[in-house]
Amino acid sequence: MQRSLEAKARGARRRATEDSLSPLFSYGFRPFFLGAGIWAVIVMALWVGSLAGLWRLGDGYGALAWHAHEMLFGYSLAVVAGFLLTAVPNWTGGFPVTGWRLLLLFLLWCAARVAFLAIGLIGPLPAVLIDSLFLPCLLLIMAREVVVGRNWRNVKLLILVAILAAADIGFHVEVWNTGDSITASRVGVATLIGLIMLIGGRIVPSFTHTWLLRRGGEHLPVLFNRFDFVVLLVSAIALVTWIVAPDSDATGVSFLFAAILQTVRLWRWAGPYAWREPLVLVLHLGYAFVPLGFLLGAISIFDPHTLAGTAAMHAWTVGAIGIMTLAVMTRATRGHTGRELTASALTIATYTAVITSSVLRVIAGALPQAYGSLLEFAGIAWIAAFCLFLLEYAPMLLGPRLARS
Repeated sequence: MQRSLEAKARGARRRATEDSLSPLFSYGFRPFFLGAGIWAVIVMALWVGSLAGLWRLGDGYGALAWHAHEMLFGYSLAVVAGFLLTAVPNWTGGFPVTGWRLLLLFLLWCAARVAFLAIGLIGPLPAVLIDSLFLPCLLLIMAREVVVGRNWRNVKLLILVAILAAADIGFHVEVWNTGDSITASRVGVATLIGLIMLIGGRIVPSFTHTWLLRRGGEHLPVLFNRFDFVVLLVSAIALVTWIVAPDSDATGVSFLFAAILQTVRLWRWAGPYAWREPLVLVLHLGYAFVPLGFLLGAISIFDPHTLAGTAAMHAWTVGAIGIMTLAVMTRATRGHTGRELTASALTIATYTAVITSSVLRVIAGALPQAYGSLLEFAGIAWIAAFCLFLLEYAPMLLGPRLARS
């Protein structure tokens, strides 16, 4: 009873705090989800335009490295930051970062994006120095939340954010020394997939369980148990092996085992029974690209003539990361702004566009004769998805929370 009263009191204080602030900086998800949506459109539009020869990109840094960095450490990390700044206080019982502190953190992320847009004018070094500040600051904020709240369960999230911070710096060092960023990119992608496996293992079965239970469903998802621990362990080993030896037979075998186990894990979450609610179903579809990435990676190792070596990379980046981040942004925005947790027609169109982009990007790796066209269509579908997201969700992110009746 005491804990219940304390939880209600904390919730009331948070709502009072949110109501007293400008809506945009009253919660971490608001500025970072909005920024992520805008940046997703800008980065992809610039990339598609550069592929078409309309302009040069990333002078002094490299167009491919620029694109990879801004998708991994620009767009994706904005979503990660928005999610963690919102979820971790709920998990620890603390107050969220709001007001001028949140504004400063968001401006730091924005400054890095502007610096990378102007990298040809200011040079790579200033852009790299500005960019390298954001993740350590986010890590310090998250660490304080976990320590003050004594929520040791989430230390593993801090470790993954710390690895992302190191990967970001390593990305720049690798580009500086070799002209490409393939190793650091693998570290960044593997860590983001680790976050999806970890956080997805919480939210996907939980949200599915809640939705099915309310409708009297008999087939409920299996919540986290020892099997999930084994799946995470095998998958983590596979990802580490991929980082160290991406083309080895050991990586191929570990990828194959991880693909099988991740598929079983996903099936245990009872996704097909939640097909009537796209807001839930899309989480399962996004997570499906995790085992798909492992499977494609194994195929590309054992039969490189059939599938490009980057197949797993793009199944994870455009598919798992792209779909899951968009799914989380739409659901969290609706829930935290007082909207009904059900997908509108526009939201369904958004999901359709990003899934189309993911499928086209994966297929492009298997069809070299149509690679260029499929790449452009995938980019256009990506842009369409996030334009639709901004059209519907930007007003929610900028406006006040609706009062629940």
